[in-house]
Amino acid sequence: MSKAKQLIEAALFAFDKPMTMKMLRDSVLSPLKLSKEQVLDLIGELHTDYNGRGIELKETAKGYSFVTKQALSDDLSVLWQEKSPRYSRALLETLALIAYKQPITRGEIEHLRGVAVSSNIMKTLIEREWVRIVGQKDIAGKPSIYGTTKEFLHYFGLTSLAQLPELTESQLESAISEFEQL
Repeated sequence: MSKAKQLIEAALFAFDKPMTMKMLRDSVLSPLKLSKEQVLDLIGELHTDYNGRGIELKETAKGYSFVTKQALSDDLSVLWQEKSPRYSRALLETLALIAYKQPITRGEIEHLRGVAVSSNIMKTLIEREWVRIVGQKDIAGKPSIYGTTKEFLHYFGLTSLAQLPELTESQLESAISEFEQL
């Protein structure tokens, strides 16, 4: 295994967050002066090296990191005594609407859901860093416009919003159910 490949592997294991191509090239790979293509080839090799193992090299919107295989999550859950947080249907509906309809205002979300959106829901989504204010709509009151974040993409294992399944309005309900299971 080449030193560059070892450095990438070690950096991804040692760093506590995903690393972007730029982060890798500007830090541990800096002395080697590798092109983006060379680094991508090495990342591809590492991805292949980990096929069939309990962990995999995953790319999300926040960069590259090693993660456990999704198929092993139930078996590994015994390692954590805490249960992952359960989110209300209202929160998940709101998140799904923001993900699929962004940029969107709170009023537009309320219109689509047919009920008011609790301040706690918006606060939770912003605190989780899944949603952020991306601007203000140029209408009376200048309501905030919401959109998803890279943290949202990372949490759900996506590199971009294009990876969200295409939905018709009637399918949005089942997408909300999918969010509930994650």
